[in-house]
Amino acid sequence: MLVLSREEIQKLYTMKECLQDVEAAFRFAAEGKTETPVRTSVPHEKHGATTLYMPSYIEAVEYTAVKVVSIFPHNQEKGLPSLQGVTLLTEAKTGRHVALMDATYLTVFRTGASSGVATKLLAREDADSCAVLGCGAQAVGQVQAVMEVRDIKRLTLYNRTKERAYKLAEEIHTLYPDWKGSIEIASDANQAVDSADIVVCSTKSTEPLFDGERLRPGSHVNAIGAYQPHMQEFDVTALKRSSKVVVDTLEGALHEAGDLLMPIERGEWSIDQLHAELGDILSGRKPGRERAEEITLYKSVGIAYLDTMVARAVYEKAKQLGAGTHVRL
Repeated sequence: MLVLSREEIQKLYTMKECLQDVEAAFRFAAEGKTETPVRTSVPHEKHGATTLYMPSYIEAVEYTAVKVVSIFPHNQEKGLPSLQGVTLLTEAKTGRHVALMDATYLTVFRTGASSGVATKLLAREDADSCAVLGCGAQAVGQVQAVMEVRDIKRLTLYNRTKERAYKLAEEIHTLYPDWKGSIEIASDANQAVDSADIVVCSTKSTEPLFDGERLRPGSHVNAIGAYQPHMQEFDVTALKRSSKVVVDTLEGALHEAGDLLMPIERGEWSIDQLHAELGDILSGRKPGRERAEEITLYKSVGIAYLDTMVARAVYEKAKQLGAGTHVRL
């Protein structure tokens, strides 16, 4: 078995590669070439935490994997990462467990890439400003993916505690030392949304982060933080103003997306108004952005076949480059 650390993965796998792999995975799913049970979420109420178990099989590449992710928001107070994960990759032809790898970095990467694919299909071509609401563990991957698919000239960061926003700004400057754009730290989420072509919601909020009336015509929203039925990052106004609401998977959205489930339960919105799954747009069955002025919204709760796809890509590249450590169990 090949064991791969976060540092080794960072050296050999790029966001550009991840975007390609994630797009391919969505296409495979649209073609019926994946098997992905809805993930199992185990709450740890005593600690305000959650552990997620996410299995998947991709027939097209003949690999299966299971990712285990723990989300402990209070870990930051202890100097520990709030998001921790591992992925076990299995060769589907033989059943051999071929790799065990850090999934924390890859989770951030593939979640970012999912938003990147959505941004490529739904945001205006000339979109050049992005507001990031929530500057925690997932935010950097969101920024990397958006910057890969659009020429971003201004980033506006908002976080409930400003220190985290400043820390993300430093991380972005380190990642992009030659970038000529600007970074602003907002004191208010609505202020950040006011001037943004692209809005990223990356929090564990249980109530809307901003007033949906503040969205500019022609803007695009990536909402990726809320992953349980009681969580909500955008309000029903944002939902109703969006001419195209797109999800990563319908099954996952109906099971976990509180942003959609709560308005549905109140009779304020219907799932019949959903435009498409992302794979429907990639396969050409549904259109992406059609008008410059329309508002579009992508809601993602995460899907395990993305983890299988990127784990397989990392494993294959690691073999080519001789990276990682071989162990015998």
